[in-house]
Amino acid sequence: MLQKGLKGVEAVETFISHIDGENGRLIYRGHEIGALTESYSFEEVAYLLWFGHLPDPDQLHSLKEQLKQNRNLPIYMKKIIDLLPPELDLMGVIRTAISAEGGYSEYGWKPTISQAIRLTAITPTIIAYRKRRLEKKEFISPLYDLDHVENYLYMLTGELPNPAHVKALETYMILTLEHGMNASTFAARVTASTESDLVSAVTSAIGTMKGPLHGGAPSGVIELLNRIAFVGDAEKVIREKLAKGEKLMGFGHRVYKTHDPRSMSLKATFLELVGQDQWLDLAVKVEETAVKLLEELKPGRSLYTNVEFYATAIMKAINMDSELFTPTFTASRMVGWTAHIFEQAENNTIFRPQSKYIGTTHTRK
Repeated sequence: MLQKGLKGVEAVETFISHIDGENGRLIYRGHEIGALTESYSFEEVAYLLWFGHLPDPDQLHSLKEQLKQNRNLPIYMKKIIDLLPPELDLMGVIRTAISAEGGYSEYGWKPTISQAIRLTAITPTIIAYRKRRLEKKEFISPLYDLDHVENYLYMLTGELPNPAHVKALETYMILTLEHGMNASTFAARVTASTESDLVSAVTSAIGTMKGPLHGGAPSGVIELLNRIAFVGDAEKVIREKLAKGEKLMGFGHRVYKTHDPRSMSLKATFLELVGQDQWLDLAVKVEETAVKLLEELKPGRSLYTNVEFYATAIMKAINMDSELFTPTFTASRMVGWTAHIFEQAENNTIFRPQSKYIGTTHTRK
């Protein structure tokens, strides 16, 4: 039977992650996501996804050093970015710059971990370089004594970031490293299945992530938080929206039928940081009010916050423009994409689904 969009169709077997939507669980290689965000860094969880196990101290040090050594953009890539029209969105810039990286002969079949580390390391630098250039500001070179997420924030502003902001963003980026056979991951695996190079597969994924139905900007959540901050009464704003039949952005998820575990992990981080940032405080208050009103006005629907809600609060707290939301998502998901590409390469079969013809047939008389 035809399944449009391949919904519910199992196309691969994977060791990388498991999504249990009914029970609200997300697992990376056997580890519950909440335990990972609570106890491990971005680099440690990236290592887990790439290598299949958490690193020992020496392995972690080696990975951090490799990421740091690969942060700089080559001169030709800076020139390419500078020549792109200013109206080109950041996702288009990332796609073009990463594609240019594929000119090196080392990118062939099969893909390697060192290639994945390189692409993961340079993506935040591409974002920061483009943003600073568009703002007519001097580019901030990477600081080699900073870890991956902290350095990303530093390059965007030129200032050492608030530790609370680093903690919140690192939690978000760990949560978005990987999420099963989503559209962009599928695109990456399809390209890799042809034995194309890693850069080509990742570029396919970036182009897919760019679509608003996948990695779209959280404009609705930003509007909600801004409105509540202006009015000063979360319950009043939310009741008005629900009375008008408007969707409450940031609540509910297509896969998770209960609490989104990514949202729960972000909330746990936020509760540790209460009192350190007004936007994080506001997000916690809005969630409490909204969940109570949704249960009152839409009983039995089980509508809880999704990861987009708290991700938006993070962006507001660290003064990130909404245009940086999907690029930041992309910077973290680079790890998951490349992990899936490695898995595809290890037991490869080219994807070749069938289509069902529903047009007319003209017969010759």
